Amino acid sequence: MVSVLSIPSPSEGIWYLGPVPIRAYALCIIAGILLAIWIGERRWIARGGRAGEVSDLAIWAVPFGLVGGRLYHVMTDWELYFGEGQSPVEALYVWNGGLGIWGAIALGALGVWIGARRRGIKILPLLDALAPGVLVAQALGRWGNWFNQELYGRPTDLPWGLEIDPGLDDGVRHEFAPDVLFHPTFLYECLWNLAAFALLIWLDRRYRLGHGRVVALYVMLYTAGRGWIEYLRIDNVQLDNVLGLRFNVWTSIILFVAAAGFFAWSMRRHPGRESVVRTRDDDQPEPDPEADPEPGSEPRQGSSA
Repeated sequence: MVSVLSIPSPSEGIWYLGPVPIRAYALCIIAGILLAIWIGERRWIARGGRAGEVSDLAIWAVPFGLVGGRLYHVMTDWELYFGEGQSPVEALYVWNGGLGIWGAIALGALGVWIGARRRGIKILPLLDALAPGVLVAQALGRWGNWFNQELYGRPTDLPWGLEIDPGLDDGVRHEFAPDVLFHPTFLYECLWNLAAFALLIWLDRRYRLGHGRVVALYVMLYTAGRGWIEYLRIDNVQLDNVLGLRFNVWTSIILFVAAAGFFAWSMRRHPGRESVVRTRDDDQPEPDPEADPEPGSEPRQGSSA
Protein backbone atom coordinates (compact mmCIF):
# COMPACT_ATOMS: atom_id res chain seq x y z
CA MET A 1 0.00 0.00 0.00
CA VAL A 2 1.28 3.45 -0.93
CA SER A 3 2.32 5.57 2.07
CA VAL A 4 2.89 9.29 2.48
CA LEU A 5 6.64 8.62 2.61
CA SER A 6 6.77 6.38 -0.45
CA ILE A 7 9.09 7.41 -3.27
CA PRO A 8 7.35 8.08 -6.58
CA SER A 9 9.09 7.17 -9.81
CA PRO A 10 9.44 9.86 -12.48
CA SER A 11 6.70 9.87 -15.09
CA GLU A 12 9.34 10.22 -17.80
CA GLY A 13 13.09 10.11 -18.15
CA ILE A 14 13.45 11.71 -21.57
CA TRP A 15 12.89 15.32 -22.55
CA TYR A 16 13.17 16.80 -26.01
CA LEU A 17 15.05 19.89 -27.07
CA GLY A 18 13.45 20.16 -30.47
CA PRO A 19 14.20 16.81 -32.15
CA VAL A 20 17.09 16.06 -29.76
CA PRO A 21 16.29 13.68 -26.86
CA ILE A 22 17.78 14.62 -23.49
CA ARG A 23 17.96 11.48 -21.37
CA ALA A 24 18.05 11.63 -17.58
CA TYR A 25 20.16 8.46 -17.43
CA ALA A 26 22.87 10.08 -19.54
CA LEU A 27 22.73 13.31 -17.51
CA CYS A 28 23.26 11.36 -14.28
CA ILE A 29 26.27 9.54 -15.76
CA ILE A 30 27.77 12.78 -17.09
CA ALA A 31 27.24 14.60 -13.78
CA GLY A 32 28.94 11.74 -11.95
CA ILE A 33 31.91 11.76 -14.31
CA LEU A 34 32.39 15.52 -13.95
CA LEU A 35 32.29 15.32 -10.15
CA ALA A 36 34.72 12.39 -10.13
CA ILE A 37 37.15 14.38 -12.29
CA TRP A 38 36.88 17.42 -10.01
CA ILE A 39 37.42 15.40 -6.83
CA GLY A 40 40.21 13.38 -8.41
CA GLU A 41 41.96 16.54 -9.66
CA ARG A 42 42.01 18.08 -6.18
CA ARG A 43 43.28 14.90 -4.59
CA TRP A 44 45.90 14.35 -7.28
CA ILE A 45 47.31 17.86 -6.87
CA ALA A 46 47.47 17.28 -3.10
CA ARG A 47 49.46 14.09 -3.77
CA GLY A 48 52.01 16.01 -5.86
CA GLY A 49 50.44 15.78 -9.30
CA ARG A 50 49.93 18.65 -11.71
CA ALA A 51 46.79 20.62 -12.38
CA GLY A 52 44.90 19.44 -15.45
CA GLU A 53 46.38 15.95 -15.54
CA VAL A 54 43.25 14.18 -14.29
CA SER A 55 41.12 16.01 -16.86
CA ASP A 56 43.55 14.94 -19.58
CA LEU A 57 43.56 11.34 -18.39
CA ALA A 58 39.75 11.34 -18.45
CA ILE A 59 40.02 11.44 -22.24
CA TRP A 60 41.35 7.89 -21.95
CA ALA A 61 39.37 6.69 -18.94
CA VAL A 62 35.84 7.75 -19.87
CA PRO A 63 35.48 6.08 -23.29
CA PHE A 64 37.30 2.97 -22.06
CA GLY A 65 35.00 2.86 -19.03
CA LEU A 66 31.81 3.25 -21.07
CA VAL A 67 32.85 0.49 -23.44
CA GLY A 68 33.87 -1.77 -20.56
CA GLY A 69 30.64 -1.15 -18.68
CA ARG A 70 28.53 -1.95 -21.71
CA LEU A 71 30.55 -5.06 -22.58
CA TYR A 72 30.15 -6.41 -19.05
CA HIS A 73 26.40 -5.83 -19.16
CA VAL A 74 25.97 -7.41 -22.59
CA MET A 75 28.15 -10.44 -21.73
CA THR A 76 26.29 -11.17 -18.48
CA ASP A 77 22.84 -10.56 -20.01
CA TRP A 78 23.47 -11.48 -23.64
CA GLU A 79 20.02 -13.02 -24.13
CA LEU A 80 18.51 -9.53 -23.91
CA TYR A 81 20.18 -8.73 -27.23
CA PHE A 82 21.11 -11.99 -28.94
CA GLY A 83 18.33 -14.31 -27.78
CA GLU A 84 15.42 -15.42 -29.89
CA GLY A 85 13.39 -12.50 -31.18
CA GLN A 86 15.86 -9.88 -29.88
CA SER A 87 17.60 -7.12 -31.81
CA PRO A 88 21.42 -7.35 -31.54
CA VAL A 89 21.86 -3.72 -32.55
CA GLU A 90 20.24 -2.69 -29.26
CA ALA A 91 23.41 -3.85 -27.52
CA LEU A 92 24.80 -0.49 -28.67
CA TYR A 93 21.97 1.56 -27.13
CA VAL A 94 23.83 2.68 -24.01
CA TRP A 95 21.33 5.48 -23.44
CA ASN A 96 18.63 2.93 -22.60
CA GLY A 97 20.59 1.86 -19.51
CA GLY A 98 22.79 -1.11 -18.84
CA LEU A 99 26.35 -0.44 -17.68
CA GLY A 100 28.14 -3.08 -15.61
CA ILE A 101 30.21 -1.30 -12.98
CA TRP A 102 33.04 -3.85 -12.91
CA GLY A 103 33.53 -3.69 -16.66
CA ALA A 104 33.53 0.10 -16.46
CA ILE A 105 36.12 0.10 -13.66
CA ALA A 106 38.34 -2.50 -15.31
CA LEU A 107 38.56 -0.86 -18.73
CA GLY A 108 38.44 2.63 -17.23
CA ALA A 109 41.50 1.73 -15.14
CA LEU A 110 43.16 0.39 -18.28
CA GLY A 111 42.54 3.73 -19.98
CA VAL A 112 44.01 5.56 -16.99
CA TRP A 113 47.06 3.26 -17.05
CA ILE A 114 47.67 3.95 -20.75
CA GLY A 115 47.40 7.71 -20.26
CA ALA A 116 49.51 7.64 -17.08
CA ARG A 117 52.24 5.59 -18.74
CA ARG A 118 52.48 8.07 -21.58
CA ARG A 119 52.89 10.90 -19.07
CA GLY A 120 55.34 9.21 -16.74
CA ILE A 121 52.87 8.95 -13.84
CA LYS A 122 52.94 6.13 -11.30
CA ILE A 123 49.66 4.27 -11.53
CA LEU A 124 49.03 3.31 -7.87
CA PRO A 125 49.20 6.81 -6.33
CA LEU A 126 47.09 8.06 -9.23
CA LEU A 127 44.42 5.41 -8.68
CA ASP A 128 44.49 6.14 -4.95
CA ALA A 129 43.74 9.77 -5.74
CA LEU A 130 40.90 8.90 -8.13
CA ALA A 131 39.11 6.10 -6.24
CA PRO A 132 37.01 8.18 -3.79
CA GLY A 133 35.58 10.31 -6.60
CA VAL A 134 34.45 7.16 -8.39
CA LEU A 135 32.17 6.40 -5.45
CA VAL A 136 30.49 9.78 -5.91
CA ALA A 137 30.10 9.11 -9.63
CA GLN A 138 28.48 5.77 -8.88
CA ALA A 139 26.14 7.39 -6.35
CA LEU A 140 24.92 9.90 -8.94
CA GLY A 141 24.73 7.30 -11.68
CA ARG A 142 22.22 5.26 -9.65
CA TRP A 143 19.68 8.05 -10.03
CA GLY A 144 19.63 7.18 -13.71
CA ASN A 145 18.15 3.82 -12.66
CA TRP A 146 15.44 5.71 -10.78
CA PHE A 147 14.51 7.67 -13.90
CA ASN A 148 14.47 4.44 -15.95
CA GLN A 149 12.46 2.56 -13.28
CA GLU A 150 14.93 -0.32 -13.33
CA LEU A 151 16.98 -2.44 -10.93
CA TYR A 152 14.50 -2.02 -8.07
CA GLY A 153 14.27 -4.43 -5.16
CA ARG A 154 11.75 -6.84 -3.67
CA PRO A 155 8.31 -5.75 -2.46
CA THR A 156 8.44 -4.02 0.91
CA ASP A 157 6.09 -2.67 3.58
CA LEU A 158 8.61 -0.04 4.64
CA PRO A 159 7.21 3.51 4.42
CA TRP A 160 9.95 4.63 2.01
CA GLY A 161 9.08 1.98 -0.57
CA LEU A 162 9.46 2.84 -4.25
CA GLU A 163 6.45 3.21 -6.51
CA ILE A 164 6.87 1.54 -9.91
CA ASP A 165 4.48 2.15 -12.79
CA PRO A 166 2.09 -0.86 -12.86
CA GLY A 167 2.15 -0.76 -16.65
CA LEU A 168 5.93 -1.01 -16.88
CA ASP A 169 6.92 -3.67 -19.41
CA ASP A 170 10.07 -5.10 -17.83
CA GLY A 171 9.00 -8.70 -17.31
CA VAL A 172 8.81 -8.27 -13.51
CA ARG A 173 6.37 -5.52 -12.52
CA HIS A 174 3.29 -7.30 -13.86
CA GLU A 175 3.76 -10.10 -11.30
CA PHE A 176 2.72 -7.79 -8.42
CA ALA A 177 -0.38 -5.83 -7.49
CA PRO A 178 -0.58 -2.22 -8.72
CA ASP A 179 -0.21 -0.70 -5.22
CA VAL A 180 2.84 -2.76 -4.18
CA LEU A 181 5.96 -0.82 -3.14
CA PHE A 182 9.51 -2.00 -3.76
CA HIS A 183 12.88 -1.53 -2.07
CA PRO A 184 14.51 1.59 -3.59
CA THR A 185 17.83 -0.14 -4.20
CA PHE A 186 19.05 2.80 -6.28
CA LEU A 187 18.74 4.98 -3.16
CA TYR A 188 20.35 2.40 -0.88
CA GLU A 189 23.39 2.20 -3.12
CA CYS A 190 23.57 5.97 -3.54
CA LEU A 191 23.61 6.53 0.23
CA TRP A 192 26.02 3.63 0.80
CA ASN A 193 28.45 5.02 -1.78
CA LEU A 194 28.34 8.51 -0.29
CA ALA A 195 28.96 7.11 3.20
CA ALA A 196 31.82 4.99 1.85
CA PHE A 197 33.25 8.09 0.17
CA ALA A 198 33.24 10.02 3.46
CA LEU A 199 34.83 7.08 5.32
CA LEU A 200 37.47 6.58 2.66
CA ILE A 201 38.44 10.28 2.72
CA TRP A 202 38.72 10.16 6.52
CA LEU A 203 40.82 6.99 6.53
CA ASP A 204 43.13 8.39 3.87
CA ARG A 205 43.69 11.61 5.80
CA ARG A 206 44.06 9.84 9.14
CA TYR A 207 46.47 7.11 8.05
CA ARG A 208 48.05 8.59 4.88
CA LEU A 209 47.29 5.54 2.79
CA GLY A 210 49.40 4.76 -0.23
CA HIS A 211 50.62 2.09 -2.65
CA GLY A 212 47.11 1.16 -3.82
CA ARG A 213 45.52 0.81 -0.39
CA VAL A 214 42.90 3.50 -1.07
CA VAL A 215 41.84 1.54 -4.16
CA ALA A 216 41.72 -1.68 -2.14
CA LEU A 217 39.54 -0.04 0.51
CA TYR A 218 37.33 1.39 -2.21
CA VAL A 219 36.72 -2.11 -3.57
CA MET A 220 36.12 -3.53 -0.10
CA LEU A 221 33.67 -0.78 0.91
CA TYR A 222 31.77 -0.84 -2.35
CA THR A 223 31.45 -4.62 -2.57
CA ALA A 224 30.36 -4.87 1.09
CA GLY A 225 27.36 -2.72 0.20
CA ARG A 226 26.78 -4.04 -3.28
CA GLY A 227 26.54 -7.60 -1.99
CA TRP A 228 23.52 -7.05 0.26
CA ILE A 229 21.89 -4.53 -2.08
CA GLU A 230 22.22 -6.91 -5.02
CA TYR A 231 20.59 -9.61 -2.89
CA LEU A 232 17.47 -7.42 -2.62
CA ARG A 233 17.06 -6.92 -6.35
CA ILE A 234 14.50 -8.88 -8.36
CA ASP A 235 15.27 -7.76 -11.91
CA ASN A 236 15.64 -10.53 -14.43
CA VAL A 237 19.29 -11.36 -15.05
CA GLN A 238 20.66 -14.22 -17.05
CA LEU A 239 23.00 -15.40 -14.28
CA ASP A 240 20.35 -15.14 -11.56
CA ASN A 241 21.27 -18.16 -9.47
CA VAL A 242 24.83 -19.43 -9.29
CA LEU A 243 25.14 -21.81 -6.35
CA GLY A 244 22.23 -20.04 -4.68
CA LEU A 245 23.41 -16.46 -5.23
CA ARG A 246 23.19 -13.92 -8.02
CA PHE A 247 26.30 -13.61 -10.16
CA ASN A 248 27.02 -10.06 -8.95
CA VAL A 249 26.85 -11.19 -5.33
CA TRP A 250 29.56 -13.75 -6.04
CA THR A 251 31.54 -11.09 -7.89
CA SER A 252 31.32 -8.85 -4.84
CA ILE A 253 32.49 -11.62 -2.50
CA ILE A 254 35.46 -12.55 -4.68
CA LEU A 255 36.55 -8.95 -5.22
CA PHE A 256 36.22 -8.15 -1.51
CA VAL A 257 38.50 -11.06 -0.59
CA ALA A 258 41.00 -10.14 -3.33
CA ALA A 259 41.08 -6.48 -2.26
CA ALA A 260 41.52 -7.42 1.40
CA GLY A 261 44.41 -9.68 0.46
CA PHE A 262 46.06 -6.93 -1.57
CA PHE A 263 45.58 -4.43 1.27
CA ALA A 264 47.30 -6.76 3.76
CA TRP A 265 50.14 -7.48 1.31
CA SER A 266 50.64 -3.78 0.59
CA MET A 267 50.76 -2.93 4.31
CA ARG A 268 53.55 -5.44 4.85
CA ARG A 269 55.48 -4.74 1.67
CA HIS A 270 55.07 -0.96 1.30
CA PRO A 271 54.21 0.79 4.59
CA GLY A 272 53.58 4.51 4.38
CA ARG A 273 52.78 6.60 1.33
CA GLU A 274 54.72 7.27 -1.85
CA SER A 275 56.79 10.45 -1.78
CA VAL A 276 57.25 10.43 -5.57
CA VAL A 277 54.29 10.07 -7.92
CA ARG A 278 56.11 10.15 -11.26
CA THR A 279 58.47 7.84 -13.08
CA ARG A 280 59.93 10.75 -15.03
CA ASP A 281 59.62 14.51 -15.42
CA ASP A 282 57.72 15.34 -18.59
CA ASP A 283 59.25 18.82 -18.60
CA GLN A 284 62.56 17.21 -19.50
CA PRO A 285 63.04 15.19 -22.70
CA GLU A 286 63.65 11.50 -22.25
CA PRO A 287 67.29 10.54 -22.89
CA ASP A 288 67.93 8.89 -26.22
CA PRO A 289 70.13 5.83 -25.62
CA GLU A 290 71.32 6.02 -29.25
CA ALA A 291 72.35 9.67 -29.11
CA ASP A 292 76.01 10.71 -28.75
CA PRO A 293 76.92 12.46 -25.48
CA GLU A 294 77.02 16.23 -25.67
CA PRO A 295 80.45 17.81 -25.90
CA GLY A 296 82.10 18.14 -22.51
CA SER A 297 79.78 15.65 -20.80
CA GLU A 298 80.94 12.45 -19.13
CA PRO A 299 80.22 9.29 -21.12
CA ARG A 300 77.33 7.25 -19.80
CA GLN A 301 78.16 4.10 -17.87
CA GLY A 302 78.40 1.21 -20.24
CA SER A 303 78.99 3.35 -23.33
CA SER A 304 82.31 3.41 -25.15
CA ALA A 305 84.55 6.41 -24.40
